[in-house]
Amino acid sequence: MLKLLIAPSLGVMAVLGFAPFYWFPLTILALAGLFQLWIKASSAKRAALDGFTFGLGFFGTGVSWVYVSMHDFGGMPMAAALAATTLFCAFLALLPALVGGLQGRCKNTPLTLRLIALIPALWALSEWLRGWILTGFPWLAVGYTQVPSGPLAGFAPLLGVYGVSLTVALCAAALTLLFTGKQRLRTTIAITLLLSTGWALKQVQWVEALGTPVTVSLLQGNIAQDMKWRPEKARATLQTYAELMATSQGRLIIMPETALPMFIADLPPFYLEQLEAVARQRGGDLVFGVPEEGAPGEYFNSAFSVGSSPTQTYRKSHLVPFGEFLPLRPLLSWVLNILHIPLSDFSRGADVQQPMAVAGIKLAVDICYEDVFGEEIIRQLPQATMLANLTNDAWFGHSIGPWQHLQIAQMRALESGRTMVRATNTGVTAIINHKGEIEKQAPTFITTILEGKAQAFQGSTPYVRFGNLPALLLMCLLLIATWRFRP
Repeated sequence: MLKLLIAPSLGVMAVLGFAPFYWFPLTILALAGLFQLWIKASSAKRAALDGFTFGLGFFGTGVSWVYVSMHDFGGMPMAAALAATTLFCAFLALLPALVGGLQGRCKNTPLTLRLIALIPALWALSEWLRGWILTGFPWLAVGYTQVPSGPLAGFAPLLGVYGVSLTVALCAAALTLLFTGKQRLRTTIAITLLLSTGWALKQVQWVEALGTPVTVSLLQGNIAQDMKWRPEKARATLQTYAELMATSQGRLIIMPETALPMFIADLPPFYLEQLEAVARQRGGDLVFGVPEEGAPGEYFNSAFSVGSSPTQTYRKSHLVPFGEFLPLRPLLSWVLNILHIPLSDFSRGADVQQPMAVAGIKLAVDICYEDVFGEEIIRQLPQATMLANLTNDAWFGHSIGPWQHLQIAQMRALESGRTMVRATNTGVTAIINHKGEIEKQAPTFITTILEGKAQAFQGSTPYVRFGNLPALLLMCLLLIATWRFRP
């Protein structure tokens, strides 16, 4: 019975490598423990079961904030929210189970090859696949644990998060090989080379600064999620942001996702004029989130700019299933009767949109969940000289979710070689430099303004040029090597 608890316990341990804990060596050790279980498993079915229970511990702990979103703020009854969260985590756990089962069917492959090629490639490939299935949920890719301090983070501008996940899995596999007592010297050298290469890559300057830093003001309204969409609270919300805007100092001012809780056409006529006048006075621009009506029957989660530059619009294109759109509507329309989520069926914006030319820079805007998808962020690069994420993580409450989301934004900054400015409703509002390091951060769950400076950059990292392709090619080469050198 105790043996059945080992894999899920390793899954829980792996979560400690992510924000807000940042104990990244523990994720590598946890994976090494899982790989050890796999190579000792009596059958492929047993290895698949270990992968599945690892996934239950990993996702059950790491994305526990899904329950908070559905129950605390979505209005779903406790039993239904628990059941839905459990089913969601079980679905995600099928991928580690698949990896365990597939590698378990390769018992005849030499152990060294199985560990240093097959298992790492399958693990990283499963993470990439998770970022694609059903519009994608690439949360908790193990590569994120290396941002910002891990030595393997240096691979991010080269290979992206999935490439970093591959190097994490390679390190874990090498440790597993050390546990077996085989080829200790070669394995130690390999681990040392991998870590030192990652550290050396962190010293490379892939991009160059463009102009002088721009002053930025990130407005954090701290509007309670359960109050945000109540009509009687709308006036107070507008007043809060008007006051924050008036007292801000930056040339570039940013409000969070749907900061103004009504369609832009329904805002009081004088309100936007007042905001625009403040931005113009300092020769700058305001970027703010607000719902927008389009053609009859469609509306968008949008960001607008007003100020010294012409008004520009960005429409969110990668929507959150069930939170922003309803997949398989004929079959699942009943879900909307359970989840009391305002504006839960947005329309998609265009896949490719141009950066906003504001405050003397070109700003690649993304909204909330979109920054989880690295290849989508680089669509506006290299033209964009800075990144901005407008988000509302109040849905996560006081869970670990907002901190994980911050770490994801750090990875996007590192991959692209661009400063990322994040304006959030309740936190974590931050300025992240092009190395993925937090330069300034606002306290959470208070109404505040984060004032600072943000540097624009030009040029392209290899990841901006090629996206996930090099990492996927490496995974495929490792799988080909496994097939080529099998007995």
